[in-house]
Amino acid sequence: MIIALDMMGGDFAPVSTVEGAILAARSSKHKILLVGSEKLISEEILKYNKRYALASLNIEIINATEVIAMDEHPVKAVRQKKDSSLSVCAKLVSDGKADAFVSMGNSGAIMAAALFYLKRIDGVLRPAISTSFPTIDGHCIIADMGANVDCKPEHLLQFGIMGSLFCEKVTGIEKPRVGLVSIGEEPTKGNELTLAAFDLLKKADINFIGNVEGRDIPKAKADVVVCDGFVGNIILKFGEGLAEMILKLIRKELNHHPIAWASLPFLWLAIKDLRKKVDYSEFGGAPLLGVSDICIIGNGSSNGKAVKNAILTGAKAAEHNLAVDIKEAIAKYNNKVV
Repeated sequence: MIIALDMMGGDFAPVSTVEGAILAARSSKHKILLVGSEKLISEEILKYNKRYALASLNIEIINATEVIAMDEHPVKAVRQKKDSSLSVCAKLVSDGKADAFVSMGNSGAIMAAALFYLKRIDGVLRPAISTSFPTIDGHCIIADMGANVDCKPEHLLQFGIMGSLFCEKVTGIEKPRVGLVSIGEEPTKGNELTLAAFDLLKKADINFIGNVEGRDIPKAKADVVVCDGFVGNIILKFGEGLAEMILKLIRKELNHHPIAWASLPFLWLAIKDLRKKVDYSEFGGAPLLGVSDICIIGNGSSNGKAVKNAILTGAKAAEHNLAVDIKEAIAKYNNKVV
């Protein structure tokens, strides 16, 4: 697979993106196109010259003269900055020179670039950002995470179909359980949006298990959690804050009980596993489901590890022809309705 990486996107670019690209290139056979300021990328790569045999890595620098900042207006920036690292990445995919593109930059601009260059899949009403969320047994997929704050029932239906396919193809879960976020498990609980979406999801060709409450998400009741982007983003940000609070509380309580530090060597593996489970960098990035090729949106504060895993997620989605499967599934459902 050939992955185009926006080297200038993110709070710590190009430091984090260069590190992530090198880590991904060393752990896979994928070719990685490093898109951005050739001068800045080359200078950062030289820092790794003594540690790694860079000549053996399957990477290539593609110069881009412009950068879309995190605070720029997404659509305006994409239209005006045709030679930005983000726009060049999207164009490489649309021209067939890359199989997927990854960016840690302005999420609105990433969506705009994906829609401008890659286009929506026929029949898809709204693309959805689908991200991984830690649970007691592993993780689940939340769709949508923030791309669409105002939704119709048909949008939530498609989020469920697309999220189910991503979960099945990329994470390897057979017949993933799809749950709809609501204020109660009963089909009669919820607002107008969720009540109407419930009926649509129940008739769809997916493993719909019904409503799930907020507390059910970390309990791993569903593999795919469907909601509008407003709710999804709140769930995600709350979860990130909660995880950080728990780790800080553990550290704080250990400081209050100095003798507990003596047992730390025996507990370290468990604590290490806990940190890994709630670490966003383990998941890397969130796919934008519903566009005709693969686009992965990463967290702006991503470190090298997160960038690496975002690249590998993009490559895996491309290998499984996820966009093609989504197109077929949406067309199949739309034909049934007609």
